Amino acid sequence: MAEATYFRKGFGLKQEIEGALTADYHSRLVERLREGGYRLTVGNLTFRLAKEFGFCYGVDRAVEYAYETRTKFPDRRLFLVGEIIHNPHVNRRLTDMGVTILAREGGREFDFSMVTPDDVVIMPAFGVTVRDFERLRAVGCVLVDTTCGSVLNVWKRVERYAKEGFTALVHGKHYHEETRATVSQVSRYPGGKYLIVRDMDEVEPVCRFIEQGGDPAPLARQFEAAVSEGFAFTTDLARVGVANQTTMLAGESLAIADRVGKALAARYGADALDQHFRSFDTICSATQERQDAIIELMQEPLDVMLVIGGYNSSNTMSLARICSGRVRTYHIEDAQCIDPATGTLRHQPVGARQETSAPDWLPAGAATVGVTAGASTPNSKIGETIARVLQTRGVAV
Repeated sequence: MAEATYFRKGFGLKQEIEGALTADYHSRLVERLREGGYRLTVGNLTFRLAKEFGFCYGVDRAVEYAYETRTKFPDRRLFLVGEIIHNPHVNRRLTDMGVTILAREGGREFDFSMVTPDDVVIMPAFGVTVRDFERLRAVGCVLVDTTCGSVLNVWKRVERYAKEGFTALVHGKHYHEETRATVSQVSRYPGGKYLIVRDMDEVEPVCRFIEQGGDPAPLARQFEAAVSEGFAFTTDLARVGVANQTTMLAGESLAIADRVGKALAARYGADALDQHFRSFDTICSATQERQDAIIELMQEPLDVMLVIGGYNSSNTMSLARICSGRVRTYHIEDAQCIDPATGTLRHQPVGARQETSAPDWLPAGAATVGVTAGASTPNSKIGETIARVLQTRGVAV
């Protein structure tokens, strides 16, 4: 009987890996906060934790599946296509377990040259492009697919758009692994097209072009890296279906869909809109829940907000962006960003790409600190951060 070479539903080894997962990612301090109604007061510091935070179901599943894979194939070489999730600690832990992370060759395609039919390759929670999947299948290696179910739902929608002759307009970052994998789904149908917009500022000139026409050259230059091959703005925006990268700001995704719909209605008439526009809610429920939770958290006064997670994590950046409009917010990667001896904090400001230092980030005296974390941040990193904040006040945990 031939060996199975594609796995997506796990290996039934959760009991065997549970101890390792607990040791690597759980936190007693976070559990204490939960038990205390998501609130903890120590001395003159009060911590308030968002009710939805950290690992989502899709990330949990991907990490568990990676640990199961190591257990299932103890003597095989294991490879991972890029990062399993956007958290440096989780990826480093997998490397420590003997998993080799495959990188993009020259920033373009992943280098699969070292993979053989005897190897096992893990596909990340973001998924992989149609082309990368086909390349790996051609190798004949064992594939372990941890693609998040919410991402798969977006893929189905984008594929349907292509099948029906609609251009997929995706709210996302054109360089992000998830968005690359998502837009590649249009290639399943001849003539499939896509356009990626990052925010309302980017979609606005597209909508004006839909409404008024004009010279497509400026748009072609602006979106050179964010459109399908041979994209023609004069014809490929006549029928548009909207989708989104699952970790973007939910409210902005809805606003983009609304703006595109209005542009198409202005161009072709409201009565004909069904022939030119498609929009379905592809917002990830976990992303929505975490964004809703911090909005609820900020209904009460906070002196400062800590958002914990990888600097390349889109959902973490979205959380920081929401918080920054209402309270002094610091997006930090982990507890190491806080220096208890000097009281200094390293963080990445919203919209920036580099860290900066904040010497007086924690107010003197009594203070309330809000805490949340991106969907790829384990509880252990949240607990370590709270402990490090307490250390700045001389409290050992």
